[in-house]
Amino acid sequence: MKKLLAMLLCLTLSLSLMLPLALAEEKPAYSVEGFETVDAEGNRITTGRDATSKVAMAVASKYEVSQVGAEILKKGGNAVDAAVAMGFAQAVAEPFTNGPGGGGLAVIHMADGKNIFVDFREIAPAAATLDLYLDAEGKNNGKTKEGGLASGIPGDVAGLLYMLENYGSGKLTRQEVMAPAIRIATEGLYVSTYAANSITDAYEKATTFPEMQKVYWDENGLPLEAGVVLKNPDFAKTLNLIAEKGNDGFYKGEVAQAIVDSLAKYEGVMTLEDLANYKVTVKEPVQGTYRGYTLLSSPPPSSGGTILIEILNILENFDVSALKVNSPEYIHLIVETFKLSYADRAQYMADEAFAKVPISGLTNKEYAKKRSEMIDLTKAQQPAFDDPTLFEHTDTTHYSVADAEGNCVAVTKTINYYFGSGVMVDGYGFMMNNEMDDFSTSAESVNKIEPGKKPLSSMSPTVVLKEDGKPFLVLGTPGGARIFASIAQIISRVIDHKMPLHDAISVPKIWNNGPANNFQYETPLKGYEEYAITEETVAKLTEMGHDKIGTAASGAVQAIEFLDDGTLYGTADPRQDGKAVGVE
Repeated sequence: MKKLLAMLLCLTLSLSLMLPLALAEEKPAYSVEGFETVDAEGNRITTGRDATSKVAMAVASKYEVSQVGAEILKKGGNAVDAAVAMGFAQAVAEPFTNGPGGGGLAVIHMADGKNIFVDFREIAPAAATLDLYLDAEGKNNGKTKEGGLASGIPGDVAGLLYMLENYGSGKLTRQEVMAPAIRIATEGLYVSTYAANSITDAYEKATTFPEMQKVYWDENGLPLEAGVVLKNPDFAKTLNLIAEKGNDGFYKGEVAQAIVDSLAKYEGVMTLEDLANYKVTVKEPVQGTYRGYTLLSSPPPSSGGTILIEILNILENFDVSALKVNSPEYIHLIVETFKLSYADRAQYMADEAFAKVPISGLTNKEYAKKRSEMIDLTKAQQPAFDDPTLFEHTDTTHYSVADAEGNCVAVTKTINYYFGSGVMVDGYGFMMNNEMDDFSTSAESVNKIEPGKKPLSSMSPTVVLKEDGKPFLVLGTPGGARIFASIAQIISRVIDHKMPLHDAISVPKIWNNGPANNFQYETPLKGYEEYAITEETVAKLTEMGHDKIGTAASGAVQAIEFLDDGTLYGTADPRQDGKAVGVE
């Protein structure tokens, strides 16, 4: 099987580099002509990802989705209208990371100063008790990862429609906002190198859950190759039902029945009642400051915003700007800060409906100062708490949008692993999540599986405001438990080192995702080799006591910066397929 997958991957890569998009037989819904994401040697292309505008900006990990956001903004929609349209379009364009079968989080900053956090995270079904996920020895039996038991009740559709109905401009109908996504599902889009690799990597999953093959395999029974046009008429049918009936088109009726039946085929316990009872949660974002800037991010059930603020609060006690980015001294300070913060994450963070979370304490400046005094700048240490088990996978998606009035929306969505649980809703063209794997199967964990509970998340859609309260940054990323650590690095690089936003995103990032020494770093993108973590750097860190040192993958930050002259600057992470689109 591994040899077959390797052969398929090589074939996909070869064809993706040989086949110009212009030669594809069919034209997709949105043109990406002239936009290349990898060069002839397979390196990610870091240029051509940004845009500027005096009016509005949309940026997603798929160029087509950024175009959708700009299209809605040009029609008179506000940033929320555009964000909702982008959310449905992203589900079609990047179906292996997000969609109606999943959920997400959003942070909204309205031009009138109102700040909103919209929680449409998945919820454990009423019958999803811990014993279903344990083997005879009391260990995880694997059913949190794949199959019908792996899925939480999806919140994606409810969340997007809630945002549209409550914070949209009111100028565009639900049908108008959803039309671009329906068009992409009907007319198709090019399969990129990144997408083709993801489809090929899911070969084994598609053999276990053959409903996937209808959409993601070709007529020869092989995974779709880069350069072909992918259409999904079943998904278009689902989107049309939602456009026509709203929430009832998904959480009731034929789609809901198909969800229940498709999951039940693979041991699922989700019911029609579970779906009909799903509710979006709305509250204020968690708030903090960093060197005069205000941070707005995600409160529980995400650990992201709270721990992001704790990280930056600790760093505020040091002169970060005096340290060269990715030097041994810089890395040591950053990862020691991470270890302290991840220890708190493991100890305290969970769904607030099931546990008391000391948010005000974790985001308190004096608490951060006390934590900062535990850092020894000469040697690595391990905080008192045990290593956390990291429950989240990295396969999520993010997009950002801002309009002329100053409305800003940061949205992070997921189905957890690539292609989620592997269960495609038969006849309706979308994948179900495996968010039950974001829970712990330890009965002692604050994040253990319980019916009606939301699993812990690290998703950190974030808006940063200037001292005068006007927007400065809108950003977020996928990356599982690396998310908030990545966002903290971007914010620090821009504020402390005055680094241009695109460079701040492209420079290799670093992590230590727990209290124990486990330093991870990215290999550099082409053009950013000067920031590489060298053998000399690794040797110095080893002398300081860091170990388990190795490379790791990053997320894909999609961000917007409000420049001092009023220009909106948007840029997409070159690690995926994004490109910012401005409105003129």
